[in-house]
Amino acid sequence: MTTLELKDYNIYVGDCWEAFRQLIRERHYSQLFVIVDENTEQHCLPLLQEKTGLDNLQRIRISAGELHKNIDTCQFIWRSMMQANADRKALTINLGGGVIGDMGGFCAATFKRGMDFVQVPTTLLSQVDASIGGKLGIDFQDVKNSVGLFANPQAVFIDPSFLQTLSQREVRSGFAEIIKHALIADLDQWKTLLAQPDLSAIDWSALIVPSLKIKQKIVEQDPFERGLRKALNFGHTIGHAVESHALTSPEPLLHGEAIAIGMIAELYLSHQQLGLPMASTRQATQFLLSRYDRYIPDADATQRLIALMYNDKKNEGGQINFSLLPQLGQVEVNQACSEASIADALRYYREACQGFDE
Repeated sequence: MTTLELKDYNIYVGDCWEAFRQLIRERHYSQLFVIVDENTEQHCLPLLQEKTGLDNLQRIRISAGELHKNIDTCQFIWRSMMQANADRKALTINLGGGVIGDMGGFCAATFKRGMDFVQVPTTLLSQVDASIGGKLGIDFQDVKNSVGLFANPQAVFIDPSFLQTLSQREVRSGFAEIIKHALIADLDQWKTLLAQPDLSAIDWSALIVPSLKIKQKIVEQDPFERGLRKALNFGHTIGHAVESHALTSPEPLLHGEAIAIGMIAELYLSHQQLGLPMASTRQATQFLLSRYDRYIPDADATQRLIALMYNDKKNEGGQINFSLLPQLGQVEVNQACSEASIADALRYYREACQGFDE
């Protein structure tokens, strides 16, 4: 087991269950709630119970998917806690991916002004990204994570064996955040990723820990996203807009799939704004296109996507802000881009999709 010690809590990676049992023994919680969806209830909850020996968990089951990450689901969670006479000495265990981690933590941190919670991320995406940093929230009026707060868990327990319950599509979605961490902060890690042709053969523990350390270093320097932490949003300004745009379509995108699109477009913005060499831009573009299905928003959707970007939390002074790359493995935050530049970047993505098919 690997332990990452943050200022306020620890992240345990690997066979982390004795640390989990120790936390439960020491805290003497009045009640133990576990938030699951229909997938983690079936595939992950039995493993949690087997590994911890806990048989007194009060489960709160919600519907799976980003579409349900909203205030209505929060009301269901709070109502379930209220009906169970939950108090502030109870513990909430968030067993699931980023949606459950974000929303379950948000509900726990606000119920009766806050109860303890722990994160048990079960997807690759949540293990390498949402599990660290204390950012909690829900979507509101089609804008991702627009209502939320900062609150840290008591601990995070990452067991890579949960990844065996995922589809390859879910694994690829999480892999996008590992790619992002390498592109913004670790050129050597990027070179390691370039040598990974087959996701089914990867030792995920070997990639999860370095990726977490990148995010840990950034978050500890900027816990409330006032500066450097914005680096973690590379690919997310455009990616979140694409994800929101696709949310109500017949084929919604997973988060990592949308972020892959966002990274490709923002690589081009990096070339235009900061001089990222075109060879590097094309290398990273081809790497992403070779691993993710193409989702090409119609050219008519450009203004809708730009309108969504104006709601991004990183914006300042009425300008759309980005975190961009001057070189692979480096990042600069607070890069304002014009609507025309953003439209060009979306055009680059569409043309790259077509060009690499030839």
